[in-house]
Amino acid sequence: MSDEPTATHALPTPPALRLHIRVGRGVRRPRNWYQLARFALVGASGYAVNLVVFALCVHSLGINYRLAAAVAFLVAVSNNFAWNRQWTFKAKDGHVGFQAVRFFVVSLLAFAFNLLVLDLLISTAGMAEVPAQAIAIAAATPLNFVGNKLWSFRA
Repeated sequence: MSDEPTATHALPTPPALRLHIRVGRGVRRPRNWYQLARFALVGASGYAVNLVVFALCVHSLGINYRLAAAVAFLVAVSNNFAWNRQWTFKAKDGHVGFQAVRFFVVSLLAFAFNLLVLDLLISTAGMAEVPAQAIAIAAATPLNFVGNKLWSFRA
């Protein structure tokens, strides 16, 4: 008998290693790069929507930058869900309600990271609000894509 595990007795692969393998395979598929480009275009429209709403809230309405970021997030996330569902991930056959909840959860996690970066840039680095928000959105984008690709709109 051999000490090597057989297919029926193989040790389970740890989740972190499974994710690493999955990501490694994913980066070698051109289709995923096109999907990332579409996600970036949708994100660019959401980015513009977010910054416009944020700037209006901060400069025209005098709202605190944290609350303004939340308002801008809610407007932009609605725009992005519709476009990502229909165009980026073409997830029309999944249940829209489940996809929306998952998309919102992923977006909230990315938004929490965005807020952390935003707060650090403004309170620690002394940056102006709008440029800091622009950087914070860009920093959170990779988290958002991976979460939506692997969970919200998975095939």
